Amino acid sequence: MLCQDKAFQLYLDRRRRYKHQLNESQLPDGTHTAEDARDWLCAACKINSRAELDSNPAACQTFRMIRNRFNHWRARQKGVSPQ
Repeated sequence: MLCQDKAFQLYLDRRRRYKHQLNESQLPDGTHTAEDARDWLCAACKINSRAELDSNPAACQTFRMIRNRFNHWRARQKGVSPQ
């Protein structure tokens, strides 16, 4: 479900822009799709399928870290302190 979240896709746009020092014209908001998000998540967690998150402890830990970073980012975007 995270990959379907438009806010997560936006997070990936902005994360990539920051990481590669791009400006918005080079990588506009709305660039990442749900499929792009899925591919990125699988690569980041070193898995072939999101179903592996249920049986791969290392991948699950990486996913939790990604989700926590995203949630902190989203809270900052809304002006709310993360918990």
